[in-house]
Amino acid sequence: MSDYKPTIGLEVHVELLTKTKMFCRCKNDPNEKSPNMNICPICTAQPGTLPMINKEAVRHILRVGSAVGGTIADFTEFDRKNYFYPDIPKGYQISQYKYPLISGGVLNGVDITRIHLEEDTAKSSHDDGAGESYVDFNRSSLPLMELVTEPVIHDGVTASAFAKELQLLLRYLGASEANMEKGQMRIEANISVSKDEKLGTKVEVKNLNSFRSVERAIEDEIKRQIEALEKGESIVQETRGWDENKQKTFSQRLKESSHDYRYFPDPDLPKLFISEIKDFENIGATLPELPWQKRKRYTEKFGLKLEDAEVFVADHQLADFFDELSENLNEDAKLILTATNYITSDILGLASASGELKLPVAKAFADLIKMTVAGEVSSRGAKDILTILIKEGGEPKDIAEKKGLFQVHDESAIMMIVEKVIVDNQSVFEEYKGGKEKSLMFLIGQAMKESKGSANPEVLKKLFEEKIR
Repeated sequence: MSDYKPTIGLEVHVELLTKTKMFCRCKNDPNEKSPNMNICPICTAQPGTLPMINKEAVRHILRVGSAVGGTIADFTEFDRKNYFYPDIPKGYQISQYKYPLISGGVLNGVDITRIHLEEDTAKSSHDDGAGESYVDFNRSSLPLMELVTEPVIHDGVTASAFAKELQLLLRYLGASEANMEKGQMRIEANISVSKDEKLGTKVEVKNLNSFRSVERAIEDEIKRQIEALEKGESIVQETRGWDENKQKTFSQRLKESSHDYRYFPDPDLPKLFISEIKDFENIGATLPELPWQKRKRYTEKFGLKLEDAEVFVADHQLADFFDELSENLNEDAKLILTATNYITSDILGLASASGELKLPVAKAFADLIKMTVAGEVSSRGAKDILTILIKEGGEPKDIAEKKGLFQVHDESAIMMIVEKVIVDNQSVFEEYKGGKEKSLMFLIGQAMKESKGSANPEVLKKLFEEKIR
């Protein structure tokens, strides 16, 4: 079975963030619960109506294309993709075929074929008990980005990683929330296997709504095709779905070819010459720092571990906080690494416990980090102060003063604590005297507890060591 080479290409559909739909003035609100609220004669295909192109949707596609290094078309047009289905009231979908907005590009090491614009379909629902079907046109004509990759992926892990990076990019650009569970980003995988360089029969697995589903559906379909070929069976070009409960792909229908859709230019929409549209000049200059650029800056400039950098890159709120914090720490790498440890352990730990990410004021947190590195407060004291900063706010120096958390360096004061701990833990101290080094850590811990985190651990260690000489 290892003789077979899987080949995968992805098609990704993404609902874009615009105020209105793709070809009419109806509100773009994919969260609308009441059916057929955001509709008009255009998006319900009433006779005599004419579509209008949403400029903001075009702008989103151009920015995505620029970010991935694609070629922005000078000439582009919209086409009619002809097929009949109840959720397509016109009997065709407005899409792009021969002249997409973007050609080429690379994302996360995967070559991109094209990125184009089209309209979404309406949503069908079925009541099997009543034997009735319903169509909700709220989603009809929402602006959709379709991105098609080259068939250069060979496993589910790579496909899933590509999809994650695309989701991040879309969120950075403000093009889409790309929430897969809500259907704002829908992934289809074209999968084939063969024993040579010639591609096998392509099977499409549609509407994968999580990164885990992308990975598992691809791996299952590869396994299914190989097993079929090993039995001497032929692979049928078809569309398959993914059963999350059974963790299996299943047959839905035979797959159409592009010529079956009888594409032709839409006569109701104007041709676009992108270079002549002033609003689209220097589109690359409108891009923010992109996920891979931010990842590189965090790891190379500040020395963050890749997994820590990924935590910040994946969350805009955390990334903005980290950048503001870095400025307040004068981009000092040592201070920033210390701060990172507190963020990924303590701040995110509190967020996990409460179910809500709350961040301290960046400047106050920076002051706390400086105090900690300078030895003014212990690590234990810093954690206590940080908790108060998050829950109540304030200034770290004031909190340390009020709670008695400034670290004590006075050996005479600390010696009193050491002597009390020895008296209270005589057996452990005897074990330490006998050479059990772990006992020393216990004694220091008890002393830190006795001092409420204010005693300097290094001074404690020194004084305990002196007691056994």
